[in-house]
Formats: sequence, structure tokens, C-alpha cells
Amino acid sequence: HPGQVVAELWNSLTGYAPTSPRNLLFHTWVTAEAALTGLAMGLALGILLAAGIVYTRTLEASLLPWVIASQTIPILAIAPMIVVILGNIGLTGLLPKAVICMYLCFFPITVGMVKGLRSADPLWLDLMRTYSANGMRAFWSLRLPASMPFLFASLKVSVAISVVGAIVGELPTGGQAGLGARLLSGSYYGQTVQIWAALIMASLLSVALIAVVRGLELVLLGRAGVR
Repeated sequence: HPGQVVAELWNSLTGYAPTSPRNLLFHTWVTAEAALTGLAMGLALGILLAAGIVYTRTLEASLLPWVIASQTIPILAIAPMIVVILGNIGLTGLLPKAVICMYLCFFPITVGMVKGLRSADPLWLDLMRTYSANGMRAFWSLRLPASMPFLFASLKVSVAISVVGAIVGELPTGGQAGLGARLLSGSYYGQTVQIWAALIMASLLSVALIAVVRGLELVLLGRAGVR
């Protein structure tokens, strides 16, 4: 019952040091590290793809369908493949989990940034051309600032997805740390209370990360004068 789950959470968080594997904060940090690393990789990939799609019509016709099709592959099917392939070339630990997170979260960022980069006022773009501004100058001075509201909306979705990706990435690795490993050990030994406690911590982690993104949005867009 819920009281057992609350007791498990309380005992885990207060009964052991934060660096102890028996403390859920330790496992939460391991999952958060993978999620944030994958989110950063997905952010870079998403912005790069969106810029290419916006500035090159050929990429829009050839690349965008593949970007969409990539999201039809179940992550539970591709995650073990990523872990095995990267493990065969000596890449283990954080990187395979981050790649899985990147695979999940780059799509919302790409779609949001394509919409955002195209949201710049056409009159302002014409004004930039009148001043003989090149494409890179228009990107940094006009298109990128105009895309910020779309970017933060995409980030709120992506940061939650990246937590899911980190947990899924921990399942096939057989690791001893992370919320995914906690869920797996709980299922092996029939510890239902442990599973629920890990699920609640995963939810709280997602909420906390979304709150951080929201705070950054208010600060950055407030300074830019965007409402």
C-alpha cells in the first residue's frame, strides 16, 4: 500500500549516505547524468538537423522523412543493439545510455527548431538582406532568437523523454547503479515496494528537470524581451 512505498522512500533517502548504493539519490544521480548527457547530444544534433532542413530544401525532402521514420522503431528493440554495438568497440558505461537518450529526444528538438527557425518575420528577413547580411548572420541575429520559445517547448518534452531513455538504457547493460538497475533488481527479487519507490523517484526527477528548463526559459526569454 502507499504507506509502504513512502516508508521505503524515507528509509532509503535518510537511512544511508547519498553516495551509498542503498540510497535512491545515488541511483537518481546516475540516471540524471545519462539523461542530461543524452539531452545535450540530442540538442546539438536536433539544432544541426533543423538548420540543415531550413536552409537546404533538398535536405527537407530527403532527410526529414527519415527523421520521422526513426521514431517508429521501438526503443526497447534498438536499445540492446546500441549497447552491444558500442560495447564491441569498447564504449561502455555512460555513453551507450546517452546515445539511447539522444535517439529519443533529438526528434522533438528537430521538429520544434524547424518550426522556430521558420517563424522569423519575413519583413525582418528582407531587412537583413537589404543590409547585405549573409545567411549565418541572419541565423544568429534573427532566426535563432525567434526560435527560442519553440526550443524550450521542445526541451520540456525531450528532457522527460531522456529520463525514460536513460532508464531503458540501464536495463540491458546489467549495471548496478541507476533507477533502471533498481527497477530490474526489484523485479528479479520480487521487491514490489522497491520498484514503486524507483518509479516515484524517476517521476520526481523528470519534474525537477522540467522545472529547471522552465526556469531557464523564464530567465533567458525574459532578458530577450519575449513574452
